[in-house]
Amino acid sequence: MEVANQSTVAEFVLLGLSHQPRLEKTFFVLILSMYLVILLGNGVLILVTVSDPRLHTPMYFFLGNLSFLDICYTTSSIPLVLDGFLTPRKTISFSGCAVQMFLSFAMGATECVLLGMMAFDRYVAICNPLRYPVVMSKAAYVPMAASSWVAGGANSLVQISLAVQLPFCGDNVINHFTCEILAVLKLACADISINVISMGVANVIFLGVPVLFIFVSYIFILTTILKIPSAEGRKKAFSTCSAHLTVVVIFYGTILFMYAKPKSKDPLGADKQDVSDKLISLFYGVLTPMLNPIIYSLRNKDVKVAVKNLVSQKYFTQ
Repeated sequence: MEVANQSTVAEFVLLGLSHQPRLEKTFFVLILSMYLVILLGNGVLILVTVSDPRLHTPMYFFLGNLSFLDICYTTSSIPLVLDGFLTPRKTISFSGCAVQMFLSFAMGATECVLLGMMAFDRYVAICNPLRYPVVMSKAAYVPMAASSWVAGGANSLVQISLAVQLPFCGDNVINHFTCEILAVLKLACADISINVISMGVANVIFLGVPVLFIFVSYIFILTTILKIPSAEGRKKAFSTCSAHLTVVVIFYGTILFMYAKPKSKDPLGADKQDVSDKLISLFYGVLTPMLNPIIYSLRNKDVKVAVKNLVSQKYFTQ
């Protein structure tokens, strides 16, 4: 019996902004600048969390993981996007597309879980400070971070395995900058209901559950903070979780903005919205990873001190 779902498409064409060539050079400079900031900012955060003994705590261990994840997430797609801005006809092999989808999907799912783990860390630190060293011991927080990566990778493996088994026997033009999985599924010449259901379940698990967990955690955190008698004590307690809360709001707020806005029914408006959706998706992929190190550096005294010490050590050893 012949395997009916073998793909007859050997490569995909990434449309990107090929219909707006004047914008490509501008966006190349802009995205490249943001990518360099991502590499520098997150690279410095990883360096200080590893090199400074004062930052060898669960919170900064999670932060180091988040920075490494942001570098991996952007590196899985941004070089491809930059190349597409300079190439008239950008193609990617079927296997290359599958790898790119796997990496970006895995990093996105992992970040959702990791942000939930960081919320639990803040919950224990604020609501049960005396038990914090026991609950958040190294034997606990290292497996927690590892499980985030494993869960994200396993989910991505399932989704991409289902996607690559579909037959792609017609149009091979992806209306996006990268191999975004929803854009790829639109090209399949078969029923994708299983893929849609699978992704729906995954969204509940990796988006809905972490959001609910973070929301409940911060209800307990805010309740505990409001019970602190002194204003200085409340301010100090809230400052320990304000950076994480800011990152969560930006991360999930952008996702909700991307997927909750209404779709245009006018054909001309739909074309403009396609460009808008692609650009929003592109900037979502670089904005949050770029802002994370800035937020944690500006709102965290320990990180600022560690960065200053690192810079001064480099300066005086030269």
